[in-house]
Amino acid sequence: MVLDEEFVRGAKNTEASGRARMLTARWKDDPPPENGPWRPPTEAAAEAPKIRKPHPVRNALLALLVPVALIAVMVAEGSPKGKPQASSSELPSVGPATAVPSSRAPQVAPETPTPERPWAGSPAEAWPAGADGLALPPAAAVGVFDQERVAKDLELAKAFLVATNLDPKVMAGGYPQAAIDLLGRETADSMAADFAHPSEEHDPADWVSRFDPAWAVPVTDQVKVQGLISFEGDGEQGLLVHADVTFVYALKPGPQVGKASPSAKPVPNGGGQPTGTAGAKSVAWIQADPVTVEVQREIVRRKVDVRFADPARFQVKKDKVWVAGMNSEWSNTLCGYNGGYLRPSFRADRSDEGVSASPGGGPTSDPYDWGRPMSTDTRCGTASRT
Repeated sequence: MVLDEEFVRGAKNTEASGRARMLTARWKDDPPPENGPWRPPTEAAAEAPKIRKPHPVRNALLALLVPVALIAVMVAEGSPKGKPQASSSELPSVGPATAVPSSRAPQVAPETPTPERPWAGSPAEAWPAGADGLALPPAAAVGVFDQERVAKDLELAKAFLVATNLDPKVMAGGYPQAAIDLLGRETADSMAADFAHPSEEHDPADWVSRFDPAWAVPVTDQVKVQGLISFEGDGEQGLLVHADVTFVYALKPGPQVGKASPSAKPVPNGGGQPTGTAGAKSVAWIQADPVTVEVQREIVRRKVDVRFADPARFQVKKDKVWVAGMNSEWSNTLCGYNGGYLRPSFRADRSDEGVSASPGGGPTSDPYDWGRPMSTDTRCGTASRT
């Protein structure tokens, strides 16, 4: 697929299957840094304050569990800080034509994405859809946790990924209540605060994949998913779950694209209160002529570490998730936008204020190269394809 470089922006993607072994080998040779001894929470330095390699890499939350004598707390690392499964029903059929076309419809290049073939020209076309792409490894006893408990905790980690990246209501701009309910109290409070008072440093998009329905509308209820989930001991008789997953979304322009755009300043989502299905009401699956509808793909790679600490040594709640770390890279999102949503770049709009459709000086990378380490370059870069 030939893409104008002006419209293709950097990011990071995850491709699993055969490449899962590559990532496993990489972690074996270069494992994630081990957590030091527990200490009172302090502000941690972010790997990359506000990285947008066309789609920023965000350092998320660092969870610090304190010995039982103290209180467990969460400290945000610069920014980021969630069980519904995404359905994958077929697109609704297009209604009968009301008039005979006056001319022949223009032809579309085979690899150009359309509402009928949103994954055309993308490796994601062969990827699993939804939670099927989040395969869990066989459970085994770790630390104080037996095999059965580890299996349950792996399911909890998967549920968090589903709730934050595959919930249709959240994707449609809704409030991630299901994700928040999975978290320990301090983590949940931190996440809720970001939604109540979004800012450049506390952007809800660092937590979840969601789109403003006025700007971007899914053309299908499928999300393509590829990645790897693994686990190990946390060095304190607990469990540490690692997830490196790429999510690919197919979207069409919303009603505000091409119009005078509002300020890119983040606006609280209903004051940070749950909105129920408010976001979902704005979504309507495409039922238009696929030739005339622009389709763009948003590629989101997230690396999430979830910790389940030894309950005999730390104040933790059973069946709750503690986010120990989160990094994200977004591809095909407008550079410089921090309004609480993922903001795909559409050809139909090139007048967005405060953001840039052009690369920001960072390197060019392939968002579908799943074996590539996440970049720590703080500049927006260029994606070689979307």
